[in-house]
Amino acid sequence: MNVSIERAELADLAEVSKLFADYLVFYERESHLDSAHAFLTGRVKNAESVIFYARTDNGRYVGFTQLYPSFSSLSLERTWILNDLYVAKEARRKGIATRLMNAAKDYAVETDAGGITLETATTNTTAQSLYESLGYEKDTGFFTYFLKL
Repeated sequence: MNVSIERAELADLAEVSKLFADYLVFYERESHLDSAHAFLTGRVKNAESVIFYARTDNGRYVGFTQLYPSFSSLSLERTWILNDLYVAKEARRKGIATRLMNAAKDYAVETDAGGITLETATTNTTAQSLYESLGYEKDTGFFTYFLKL
C-alpha cells in the first residue's frame, strides 16, 4: 500500500472528518459527521490546529494526526500537543501511524518547538509501544488533572 502524508487544507477536511468521526467512535464517544467536520473546519480556519493525513495512491484517506499549539513557561519554548492519532482499521500495522508521528515531529522541528506532548489511556499498550519506539518518554513525575465545566 503506497501512502503519502500531507498537511490538511480545508479541501481535505470532508475526508479527514470521516476518519475523525470513526476516531470518536473508537473512543466510545458520540459521533456525527456534520459536527466532526464543523469542529475540524473551525480548528483549521482559525489556525488552532495542524492536521496531517495519510492517503493511499488511489485517493483513500486512511489516517490522521492533529496537533494543537502550546507553550512552556518553564522552558520558554513553543510545544505541540499531539491530541489525536487514528488509522483506519484496514490500514493498521502498515507503518502509517509511525509516518504520521514522524510528520508531526518534522513539523515541530520546523516550527522550532521544544517538544511534543501526548496522552494515551493506561490500557492502550499498542499506542504506548509505538510512542516509546519513537523516543517518547513516559512521564512518571506528574499527575494529569481535568476540571469538567
